[in-house]
Amino acid sequence: MAEEQPEVPDHTAVRTALWRALHLEVDAPPHVIEDEVGLRLADPGDGWRARPDMDPQATRGFRAAIVARARFIEDLVTEQADRGVTQYVILGAGLDTFAQRRPEVAARLRIFEVDQPGPQAWKRRRLHELGYGIPDGLHLVPVDFEAATPWPEQLAAAGFDPGRPAVVVSTGVTMYLTKDATADTLRRIAAFAPGSTLAMTFLLPPELLDDADRPGLRASQEGAQASGTPFLSFYPPEEMLALAREAGFAEVRHVSGASFAERYFAGRADGLRPSSGEDLLLARS
Repeated sequence: MAEEQPEVPDHTAVRTALWRALHLEVDAPPHVIEDEVGLRLADPGDGWRARPDMDPQATRGFRAAIVARARFIEDLVTEQADRGVTQYVILGAGLDTFAQRRPEVAARLRIFEVDQPGPQAWKRRRLHELGYGIPDGLHLVPVDFEAATPWPEQLAAAGFDPGRPAVVVSTGVTMYLTKDATADTLRRIAAFAPGSTLAMTFLLPPELLDDADRPGLRASQEGAQASGTPFLSFYPPEEMLALAREAGFAEVRHVSGASFAERYFAGRADGLRPSSGEDLLLARS
């Protein structure tokens, strides 16, 4: 029997939301992304800025990487919506706030936020408490990934149309899964309708990181281990691309996290740059 999920968001989801908020507070404009909704959802209390993992200087590279990742995903979703794609699936949605912050794009999409039942029940309650509610185009899909029913079937039961293309996003998840579990996820998404697009992040092995970023990865690993959610999997880019090809995707591409420095941070006077260590798989069916 699957263990009951606590009705609280995952600590990594909260940290990601707080880093997005911190970007607005401590980094100079132009801001890569503007997100205060996640902070309102998390409601961490007045002392959150004093947390060690919120130190403005020590975390600036990680903070920059998180906001760059979010911006890349939002640019991708907007591009796909402009091409007529009408379904957006967020696997492991956490405290994602796209539907609340980008209503002009969200209005053209059916958004399916997939997450564990407990944290998702918490998020549903918070959205109502804050006055956002759940608009018709937003579907919160509670999925027990250990249940006998495959998650794509649970997604379809929530209104997802498997016969129509979708953009599917999975960020900050693969490091917590075995490689077999990620391969299974890739196979299921590759079976979506032709024209579907997947963006999935993955962690690089430590030896592929810049020297300056290795201590940060070590600290993240130790923190994840201590909190009971250890990192299980790291991927050289060619291994992740091979997994996607084997899963059945027609087109696969590696997007280096380092490329976000020029894409979103060029010409900044403050030298803000994303840390290395997390790259993306971009795949199309």
